[in-house]
Amino acid sequence: MRVSSVLPVALLSAFALGACGPSGSENVVADSVSGCDSQAALATCVKPTMSPEYYVDQANKYFDTLDSDAPTDSIPNYSELVARWEWPPWLKLTGIGKTILIASDLAVTRAGTPSTVPERDCRAFDVQPFARCYVVIEYDGGPCPIYEEFAFNDAGEMTFIEAWSSTPGLLPFDANADKWAEQSDLKRLSTLVPGLGNERGLIDPDAPWMDAAAAEDEDIADFQRRAQDFWVTWVSELEKHGSDFSEESLYGYGCGWPGVPEP
Repeated sequence: MRVSSVLPVALLSAFALGACGPSGSENVVADSVSGCDSQAALATCVKPTMSPEYYVDQANKYFDTLDSDAPTDSIPNYSELVARWEWPPWLKLTGIGKTILIASDLAVTRAGTPSTVPERDCRAFDVQPFARCYVVIEYDGGPCPIYEEFAFNDAGEMTFIEAWSSTPGLLPFDANADKWAEQSDLKRLSTLVPGLGNERGLIDPDAPWMDAAAAEDEDIADFQRRAQDFWVTWVSELEKHGSDFSEESLYGYGCGWPGVPEP
């Protein structure tokens, strides 16, 4: 497997562009009152404000940011504090804040581990997450099947991205019986992280309502910890998957490539 020696440099470049971390959280008032009118509101409080075609187009623009052949200006309408969570065997929190997400994806896709996304099937739904997709990402090492979901705020901004490997045995639901994960008991962070349903859909990792949610759920606690110290926790997670930063070590197991052990 070809080792991507430029990936660490690409990450440092992204760090320089977004090193100050998420911005805008100061605009979220620390109001721990529950309900859809509170700053702690969940994404499920939001109803679609755009057409189904809009949500599908935004999802496709997101995959353009992972496609080395797509125009670099094809970028979704991200919220200022958009977050991306990739469930294991992926790297969990892989972006927090519009600036960091755009810079890191551009660095990785164009310089680190180039990829294309030729196979895409995206659908719109009238409950959060409003866009859901099955795609196949093509790396030098082979194809990588992914299931991904996207939550939005009232303004049509993408607020939360959540991904699972769709290789056999790694999805948390039975895709044969419920292809688009419409079951009510599926655990997804996009509908559990408080703040995604407030007026602007802004997450505040330091808010009291986030503390309260983290005390009740270990995955939200893990999200909060990583969101509070993104770069340190992301680099640490990268190192767990292999210090050579190769496609095989970063993606191989989740992509279902033969002979790659679980990280």
